[in-house]
Amino acid sequence: MEIKLAESCGFCFGVKRAIRLAESNPNSVVIGELIHNRREIDRLSQNFGVRTAASAEEINGGDRAIIRTHGIEKEAKAKLLTITDDIIDATCPYVTKPQKIAETMSQKGYQIVIFGDRKHPEVKAVLSYADKSAAVVADASELETINIGDRVALISQTTKSIAAFGEVAAALIARTSEARVFNTICNATYDNQEATRKLAKEADIMIVIGGKNSSNTKQLHAIALKYCADSYLIEESSELRREWFSGKRLCGVSAGASTPDWIIEEATKSIAQFELLAGLD
Repeated sequence: MEIKLAESCGFCFGVKRAIRLAESNPNSVVIGELIHNRREIDRLSQNFGVRTAASAEEINGGDRAIIRTHGIEKEAKAKLLTITDDIIDATCPYVTKPQKIAETMSQKGYQIVIFGDRKHPEVKAVLSYADKSAAVVADASELETINIGDRVALISQTTKSIAAFGEVAAALIARTSEARVFNTICNATYDNQEATRKLAKEADIMIVIGGKNSSNTKQLHAIALKYCADSYLIEESSELRREWFSGKRLCGVSAGASTPDWIIEEATKSIAQFELLAGLD
């Protein structure tokens, strides 16, 4: 069985930047999970003393605080500034962009519509920069459930599907007299999705590696399933099962933007070991 890695996968620019900031600021405190990968967060804790706080209220005056990759809500940031001025902002620049758009377009009188998961920390942070008329939709059909104004600005969670975003944009344009559409999906997300799609079309088993609470990783798994029925989402190599690979010809491997190289390497080595054991049977 051949094992083939997607042409684009794993750590994106924003995550690499956040990890670098955390490593260079040992014993700091992150507000929320720095990235959506439990094992990488554990590594930062064990090797660099980087702790995780649930909210700004858990920060003490002497702490060095790090704002997570997904950003925090505007009100939480204001609260943080009253507690400490020792703040490292690890918010991904691709996430900062929709925050600024939400704030600017709200001030110009546009209703903000966000395509994304309303429970996701990135979306919560972006929503906090918009006025109270803002709405979050998970897909185009949800537009039917909200009141749409005459002037609307559409933005997207950075890790969503470009095709699904296009569907929301088309449906919104049909319902309003003026719609401003801002493509805030990051390039790394698009590249990883396209690489996964390409590989899944030729593989007869796909392994997608990443946090199960990671939006972009779940998107990759959904894409893989469209083209390869035997597609599995795992966080680490211990979840792999030998029987998955029986009789398979090509195993494709992809990984979410919060998945470090060392976890990808662990998984591919485990898959190769299954193949070696199969040869001995």
